[in-house]
Amino acid sequence: MNKITTVIVDDEPLARKGLAIRLSEYTDLDIIGECINGSDAAAKIPQWQPDLVFLDIQMPGMNGFELLQFLHNKQHKIPVIVFVTAFDSYAIKAFEVHAMDYVLKPVDDDRLMSAVNKVVHYFSAQQQQLYKDKLAHLVAGITGDSCEDILRHLAQGTPIRISQFADTLAIKDGSEVTRVAMKDIKWIDAAGDYMCVHSSIGTHIMRSTMKELENELDPRLFVRAHRSAIVNINEVSKMVSRISGEYHLILQNGTEIKVSRSHRDQVKALIGV
Repeated sequence: MNKITTVIVDDEPLARKGLAIRLSEYTDLDIIGECINGSDAAAKIPQWQPDLVFLDIQMPGMNGFELLQFLHNKQHKIPVIVFVTAFDSYAIKAFEVHAMDYVLKPVDDDRLMSAVNKVVHYFSAQQQQLYKDKLAHLVAGITGDSCEDILRHLAQGTPIRISQFADTLAIKDGSEVTRVAMKDIKWIDAAGDYMCVHSSIGTHIMRSTMKELENELDPRLFVRAHRSAIVNINEVSKMVSRISGEYHLILQNGTEIKVSRSHRDQVKALIGV
């Protein structure tokens, strides 16, 4: 984790110096500046953009609460706040403005450590979440899984499968090559030595065997219904059984595809029947 850039705001010089000395012992913090009052902080905090501010409340001119209101009104980024003050009567209001912590003067060493630890934990968890979010979006682009599913895998420590399957199917027709998005393919059936790829933008003919084509398709998205048909499971509206004992898949566009006995269990498992 990067060091937490920190600013001290207090109108008492000795209080600022004492707190700066004590905070310098924490290697996670980087004290980048001090402000002598609220007005000084109002000018410098937007410029410095610290991660954390140790903020006195009772100051002449602009007090700590007024400083936060000013930053909010000006739509400046408001850093994490730890109030440091001699007045415990402000405690409730401090938490109403979502302060990270509230430390009373004279500052007790253990109490200051507790506040710093709380801040460090917050930033560590926040950066960890940012990393997880970026990783989740990256992996989602590869696997096609939802970010929520990937974040759940990360939280549980379970492995994430990176898909080896392309997101488009290249269909060659003479000198032309048409790229069809896998998600747009509704079903595929065989016609002799050719495959008919039925998609949302039309039917495409390609020379291939069913086995060769099946190897290119993500088995989480496509299922073999019988020896001459592959179906996109997202296009399945329902699965019905006939009086004869045969099962058929009804697609969203009304197309009906027979399910062979040898593929029935696989189809039922994948579509959740």
